[in-house]
Amino acid sequence: MMMIRRITERAASGCFSKNRLLKSSSSRFHGESLDSSVSPVLIPGVHVFHCQDAVGIVAKLSDCIAAKGGNILGYDVFVPENNNVFYSRSEFIFDPVKWPRSQVSEDFKAIAQTYGAMNSVVRVPSIDPKYKIALLLSKQDHCLVEMLHRWQDGKLPVDITCVISNHERAPNTHVMRFLERHGIPYHYVATTKENKREDEILELVKDTDFLVLARYMQILSGTFLKGYGKDVINIHHGLLPSFKGGYPAKQAFDAGVKLIGATSHFVTEELDAGPIIEQMVESVSHRDNLRSFVQKSEDLEKKCLTKAIKSYCELRVLPYGTNKTVVF
Repeated sequence: MMMIRRITERAASGCFSKNRLLKSSSSRFHGESLDSSVSPVLIPGVHVFHCQDAVGIVAKLSDCIAAKGGNILGYDVFVPENNNVFYSRSEFIFDPVKWPRSQVSEDFKAIAQTYGAMNSVVRVPSIDPKYKIALLLSKQDHCLVEMLHRWQDGKLPVDITCVISNHERAPNTHVMRFLERHGIPYHYVATTKENKREDEILELVKDTDFLVLARYMQILSGTFLKGYGKDVINIHHGLLPSFKGGYPAKQAFDAGVKLIGATSHFVTEELDAGPIIEQMVESVSHRDNLRSFVQKSEDLEKKCLTKAIKSYCELRVLPYGTNKTVVF
């Protein structure tokens, strides 16, 4: 891939100046949530755009914001080599009195229609409802606990509608007490090889915006994925495909690997082969015993998953081709 920055060539007017353009090629907010405290009047928004490449797209988008008194804080553009497509993500601030939220969507929609955009999404975090998600897991709790704590601290911009597991948990455990205290329903849905009870799970998650598999050790069928019709994000250890089957961490430990990892990706019908959102790695050595080895692996998994979800909610993740992603 090649990042081609053409903002200075296209944005001849609007809310950009030449110096501003040079700085905007890498957003100063990259990797961080938009801060609504930037101004007591202006509020932040984010817009992502994906269409066939053409001259003037950046200028058109920037003029749209500038015409309503808005100001761009950061702008990322990606145009792949030998592929006539355009991706962008902009962070901007605006006055919702002068530019009502509904009109923001209409104005960007008009640009999307002009360019026949494959994807055009705008979010205003302080106004728009948070994404509703459901968490699916099996026996391991580490990813769930990490997400619950980040959600409690306001660091994960989602509403957790429920937790679903194919393993039952005692009511006096830390996880169950936490869920009860915060009013998050827990559903125990026992599964077998013959009956994955996917219809029941679909009913439980029908009102969510996307699903998170927080170490859910079941394969979701193509029928389930089509029936749900929205994104499903998964986390797995980065030891695949070399160590398949049961206890891959022990297999890797016994093999004396020196690098472990975790991968967060979208779920497709092909197991563990969906578009990758985030990957993390860490070194291990002969000084690690099996317990420290597993602990490092679990730490990577929960960090990788929460970062992927945060990126997704901040509109940093766009589909690229058939099995890739653009992550701004």
